[in-house]
Amino acid sequence: MARTPLTQSSPGSAGAQDAQRTPRALSTTIRSMQIGLHLITAALLVVAATRAAVDAVPLAPVLTGALAFAGWYAGGILLAGRVQGRHVGGWWLAGLALIWVGAVAASAEFIWLAFPLWLLAGYVLRLRWAIPFSVAIFAVVTVAPILQFGSTNYATVIGPLLGGTFALSISRGYVELVNDLRERQRLVASLVQAQREMAALQEELAQTQRLAGAKAERTRISRDIHDTIAQGFSSISLLATGALESAQNENGQGERMPRTLAQIDAIARDNLVDVRRIVAALAPSELEEVALAGALRRMLDRLTEESGIVTELRVDDGLPALPTTVEVALLRTAQSALANVRQHADASRVVVNLADAGDSVRLDIVDDGRGFDARSWDAGAGTSAGGGYGLHSMRARLRELGGGLDVESAPGEGAALSAHVPLARGLKAEG
Repeated sequence: MARTPLTQSSPGSAGAQDAQRTPRALSTTIRSMQIGLHLITAALLVVAATRAAVDAVPLAPVLTGALAFAGWYAGGILLAGRVQGRHVGGWWLAGLALIWVGAVAASAEFIWLAFPLWLLAGYVLRLRWAIPFSVAIFAVVTVAPILQFGSTNYATVIGPLLGGTFALSISRGYVELVNDLRERQRLVASLVQAQREMAALQEELAQTQRLAGAKAERTRISRDIHDTIAQGFSSISLLATGALESAQNENGQGERMPRTLAQIDAIARDNLVDVRRIVAALAPSELEEVALAGALRRMLDRLTEESGIVTELRVDDGLPALPTTVEVALLRTAQSALANVRQHADASRVVVNLADAGDSVRLDIVDDGRGFDARSWDAGAGTSAGGGYGLHSMRARLRELGGGLDVESAPGEGAALSAHVPLARGLKAEG
């Protein structure tokens, strides 16, 4: 196979590069937003503590509140990559909010830290919890100036209201952005996997076509030899035998003629034996595995090797040689069905049966996986996991050849797919 030039790239390599770039882009985006949040929090903490000190608030509670807030916040940052679970983040945020309330009790200047709390609420909590949490933070921001200074104004109410709404919206947008990036990463990885499977399928098809071509050529050569040379030797042997018998019955013939005819007959018979041996070697054996069966066996072996699923292939001994279009359609159907089994079925065993069904060939694929609602899929009202477009595509491909696809499945009862393609009468007669 020729090497790809350095100035070009195949679709698979391009997809792999995208798959590598996407995690880096995702990591960079998340890290940039996190660093921005940390810088905002640190800056607001310094501003709040400084303004509190300038307002002649006792320094001890101000420093205690600021250091407690900074320490709890830093601890959450350090543990974020080690502890999994949304509930852990929720309890951490609740503790940070309680420390913030204590700092606000020491000085109302710490209401500046409400902005990072709103940002964290949108990121850490679910929306149904983030909204009441944000409302509680807004209530503290509104009440604190009244308790400390005895009055408030529209600016101290409208400003935090707009700021809290903006911060919560920004954090929710950040969450959606992260989810979108992760979904894109998953889709790119799925695309790369699909490209690899398509390349493997194309290789299987090419090998199937090569095997089918070689088989057809061997059959043609064996038939040509049988119909020409072998028949010629057989005719020579018959003529020599007849002449020998006639010569032996004639009294006037000498012994040289019968001896010569006997030699001709012996040579013709010996060569006829050699020709028949060559024809037998060239002709496909009845027990020889057909090209489609070989491709299915290699596909099932690869499935077992990659996923550990136990596979079994059953092929009718009398299966005739199939046209290339039929073999390609059945091979694509098997490839798509086995991909669904590996990705979605959670099966431990798969049985594939390739059978001669009279005027058609039938490919049955049965697994013991989780199954799906076949009635809903067949009615077009819904699809199973991974069983929507792929199954419809299989059925459409088979219908182009006059065949079809039958699907039987129920949740928890595995799935059974039966693909059938009609065969021409001439092909069956020849087989």
